[in-house]
Amino acid sequence: IFLLAGMMVLAAIIRRTGVFGWLAVPAARLAGGDGYRILVVTSLITAIASAFLDNVTTVVLVGPISLFLAARLGLSPLPFIISSILASNIGGAATLIGDPPNILNGSAASLDFVAFLVHMAPLSIVCLALYLVAARWLFGGQLEIAPELRDQLLAMDERQMITDPALLRVSLIVLTATLVGFLFHGLLGYEPGTVALAGATLLLLLSRIEPHEVLREVEWTTLFFFIGLFIMVGGIIEVGVIDLIAEGIDDVTGGALAPTSFLILWLSAGLSAIIDNIPYTATMIPVVDQLVGSQGHSADVLWWSLAIGADFGGNATIIAASANVTLASLSEREGHPIRFGTFAKYGIPVTLGTMLIATVYIWVRYLL
Repeated sequence: IFLLAGMMVLAAIIRRTGVFGWLAVPAARLAGGDGYRILVVTSLITAIASAFLDNVTTVVLVGPISLFLAARLGLSPLPFIISSILASNIGGAATLIGDPPNILNGSAASLDFVAFLVHMAPLSIVCLALYLVAARWLFGGQLEIAPELRDQLLAMDERQMITDPALLRVSLIVLTATLVGFLFHGLLGYEPGTVALAGATLLLLLSRIEPHEVLREVEWTTLFFFIGLFIMVGGIIEVGVIDLIAEGIDDVTGGALAPTSFLILWLSAGLSAIIDNIPYTATMIPVVDQLVGSQGHSADVLWWSLAIGADFGGNATIIAASANVTLASLSEREGHPIRFGTFAKYGIPVTLGTMLIATVYIWVRYLL
């Protein structure tokens, strides 16, 4: 919650500098003004950034670029927003810090940054590449750009987009310091939420903007949605519903490693789609830890099954991951709400596709 709030304040102030337009025009130029290629470029930026930041931070910063491009090109922003969400979850799966479930798994299983790169990044890269190819089929009919609008965008001078150079310089310094804080928060002894709030407070003071003007742009409905969701899931955990499901895994698979791995993989994807992958992962960690302990070192594959299932399952529905809800709220604020069914129409096929690839990956790499 604190991470989201802090990054929303930072993004609200940075947005006033015009930097999102300044970034959007070169991105469109790089793509040659083609709708599909623009979607690929913005999705790639989102995926790569999500691997080295957390994906919630990434969508808060990159989302406005997609909205700007769609508005200038006379297109619905929904394909760009939905694609950014899908790419953020796939790209975020590649590293320890890219997706909150990975941070939880890494901490519980003592898996470091290099371990995630070695085990998760290859799968993430393959899935991202195949998704971007499939995106032409998923969104192609919605990406036709009128020639005159394309020419107008490509002719823009991005330097004119910067409305407050002094604030931009200060914002970039504070943002860089905040991102460095995210990378080294473990060494510093601070939670990412604390780092985000510190950065937001510092920039708010240095910008000299009235606090109420910035706080008005914070997505309060999103923050309270997560508060309510975590309370609800906490209640489900306390009454033992999720624990009963988890404890049944060993009974169903008979303790065999391969069936247990695949069951955790697909169960994680399915449940993450309906209860958010962060509380689900936190609940499953003790169960997986017990299973790994009983089966020995070779059962480390169970940790990767949990991580992959939770990360990729986060693409199935609009409520499956924090990044989804955050960017959907930003889109709704700009007058473009994303309905549950609309997102699921794209999210479920992508989730099924990436999960099938993940199943083959786990089988070939760990179980043969």
